[in-house]
Amino acid sequence: MKNTYLSVVFVVLCGFGTYAQTTTKRPLKPSDVYRLQTLSDPQISPDGKWVAYTLSSVDSVKNKRNADIWMTSWDGKESIQLTYSPDGESQPRWSPDGKYLSFTSSRNGLTSSQIWLMDVRGGEARQLTDLKKGSLSEYAWAPDGKKIALVISNDPDTSKSKMTKPIVIDRFKFKQDVEGYLTKKTTHLYLYDLVTKKIDTLTKGIYNESSPRWSPDGTQIAFVSNRTADPDRNANSDIWIIDAKPNSVMKQVTTWTGRDSGPEWSPDGKQIAYVRSTSSDNYFMYDQTILCVVSKDGGEPKLLSKTLDRPVGSPLWTKDGVNLHALVTDDRTRYVAQFAVVDGKMTKALTGNRSVSALERHPSGTILTVMSDPQTPSELYALESGNLRRLTTHQEAFLAPLALATVEGFTSKSKDGASVSNLLYRPANAVKGVKLPTILFIHGGPVAQDEFSFDLSRQMLSAAGYAVVAVNYRGSNGRGLEYSKIISADWGNKEVLDILGATDYLVQNGIADPEKLGIGGWSYGGILTNYTIASDTRFKAASSGAGVAMISSLYGVDQYILQYENELGSPWKNFDKYVALSYPFLKADRIKTPTQFMVGESDFNVPSVGSEQMYQALRSLGTPTELIIYPGQFHGITNPSFQKDRFERYIKWFNAYLKK
Repeated sequence: MKNTYLSVVFVVLCGFGTYAQTTTKRPLKPSDVYRLQTLSDPQISPDGKWVAYTLSSVDSVKNKRNADIWMTSWDGKESIQLTYSPDGESQPRWSPDGKYLSFTSSRNGLTSSQIWLMDVRGGEARQLTDLKKGSLSEYAWAPDGKKIALVISNDPDTSKSKMTKPIVIDRFKFKQDVEGYLTKKTTHLYLYDLVTKKIDTLTKGIYNESSPRWSPDGTQIAFVSNRTADPDRNANSDIWIIDAKPNSVMKQVTTWTGRDSGPEWSPDGKQIAYVRSTSSDNYFMYDQTILCVVSKDGGEPKLLSKTLDRPVGSPLWTKDGVNLHALVTDDRTRYVAQFAVVDGKMTKALTGNRSVSALERHPSGTILTVMSDPQTPSELYALESGNLRRLTTHQEAFLAPLALATVEGFTSKSKDGASVSNLLYRPANAVKGVKLPTILFIHGGPVAQDEFSFDLSRQMLSAAGYAVVAVNYRGSNGRGLEYSKIISADWGNKEVLDILGATDYLVQNGIADPEKLGIGGWSYGGILTNYTIASDTRFKAASSGAGVAMISSLYGVDQYILQYENELGSPWKNFDKYVALSYPFLKADRIKTPTQFMVGESDFNVPSVGSEQMYQALRSLGTPTELIIYPGQFHGITNPSFQKDRFERYIKWFNAYLKK
């Protein structure tokens, strides 16, 4: 295929002559994972002049990702790196007077994360807290700057490297990815006094608290907690309020038997905005959040987005307290909307083929966003009267040498008539009208979606010469509650119809070469890869990451005990259901597709047993297969060299069968 990558010509004035220099844009390659930076957690200074945030980068020599604190001026003209330690920093927060910037870090050899304080006028950061026990997960400054609310867990370390005693378990849910075995873990609120250095306990018991938010007058703290008799057996959480002083009695604000979370005080301190689940059941795999407002004294809440039938999150009050800004997850996009508190009337503030992932309010009332599109990884933008003004340019160096895939949306019809929204990635050098080897790369979740955002995995596969397709199968969000929950207890049925419907569309429209079709994905994407190749033999290669096999073998082995109990029932009562959903494994002799299996060794989300069983089945049957286990990795592969390795193995495997 003729290389049609664009060339950029620079005129260079050097000494006495003028020279033409041609630089050719190149495709992505696996080693580019070392160059991509990740921007997150923006925080606007009280005077509105600066935005602090974290920027994560990879040190390829040390094979380590490290996050530093940066800040950029509100006009976008100046960016400053504030921290340089090899230990990493996170959670930048401004002191209320704007003189200090705090952050968390375990720098200087500390065994646990502590709060550090940096004078923005200059000088080294100094350690503020000295927690001897437990792990700090969140913190929030009091409005007067004299105290800080802390969220501290007292859980013992059950990681393999530090276990010296037997792990004793007596909980219903006892496993969680990354956290490991859950023993007597509790997470509570504490109050740190900056003058006396004293820490007071605010909450106690067998429960967990999170998301502390100070009232505007600094007298109370709102937070989230599940205070049911046995929190392990349900997903119910509520908004609570407690006075910001020791021995206070907490007050329950919400009473929904579903999940309430994300509290945000109104500017006058009289109301709290939050989001709640649509369902009032004990379990919420297939659900979406509703934007709500309730009096700080409790009572019946206003459900501002009840009729929208889309997930709404990240509520942010306007300065006058009349409206709320929030993020709405819609079909392949996440946009900014404004909701009137009085009646819930919604106005779209920022739309288009893009994905917004965070909101912050500037003192002027302007909105700060973190935004991505198919050609640009996340950067900071100011949203001013419906227009975006870019504040950061961290991704320019990453993008400069690259010729990226073009991304377009299309709609396919499934065999049963369902309409499915998809994204198509075409290689930058694709010749119009030429059928391409094609990989359907399926998202996990299942209640998630592929959006018009920057997607490194699909861009990487497309750069290897493939048309790559993202299918928002039934079970995905962004299309309404019924679209998500229709797959409940019926896995691998309608989703496979949707994947095959998208495949038919690609073939019928001359995009995909029907003899060079591949499929892959991670987590539920790996699960659906297994379901699809067990249902249809048209795919010539597959890569299944962190999938499952015999479903009953995962009961008590993974972290989804609530899902099994509420969606499928106990195996001893509904074993036939478990058997029916295990058809890729129990009908492995129908699989003719050469399949690569991958998984993290320490994955408690979708443990390695599923990938191992599927690998063993295909190996026993003589179907080409391989198994890659990444040592010490959880569900998400975070080791940079392993991330690079995974891309290399994807490409090598698909090339072997789709580019003969």
